[in-house]
Amino acid sequence: MSGSGLGPQVVPFLAPALGPDVPAFIPPDVDMNAVKAEVAEDGVSAPAAEEPALLQVVEQARQDGIDLKVVVIPSNPHIDTPLRDIATEVGQANPGSTVLVLSPSFAGTYSSTYDRVTLEAGEDLAKTGNPVQSTQNFVSQLNTPDFPWTGLTIGLTLVVFIAAIVTRILQVKGKRTFVDESASTSES
Repeated sequence: MSGSGLGPQVVPFLAPALGPDVPAFIPPDVDMNAVKAEVAEDGVSAPAAEEPALLQVVEQARQDGIDLKVVVIPSNPHIDTPLRDIATEVGQANPGSTVLVLSPSFAGTYSSTYDRVTLEAGEDLAKTGNPVQSTQNFVSQLNTPDFPWTGLTIGLTLVVFIAAIVTRILQVKGKRTFVDESASTSES
């Protein structure tokens, strides 16, 4: 069968000529070098009007033990995937940080500290159109304790186990009572 020409084919992928450090999904109007430099300086890359308030939120997050970086881009990409790519680039440049990238309608995140479920719950709350409120909502979600699913699962398992034991005991007791009553009625 070898040499028959059948089997997997290798298709070359030609990424746009954006440079070796830029994934294909980062919008061309986003200068990643400038974004990374701004974030390295103070943790925020955003329009000047929003930066002071965002710096306050980043500082509050730092006091809560969160190394937060925030990037705000002025326009929406066609889908939200590029925001996660931007967040990943910034996060890799700032190890240990949690990154929130906002556009007017989308949010993207990256973190080596928080799990994807928590990040996406935060993203859902961060789609307000107001970068400062969105960032506050995101930080609030990161600070919200997770539901104790393990405890609930153990508790429910114990309840089911105990119910099964009680049911079996009642079943055996009922059978003995039935046998005893049958024996007493047959003796009469």
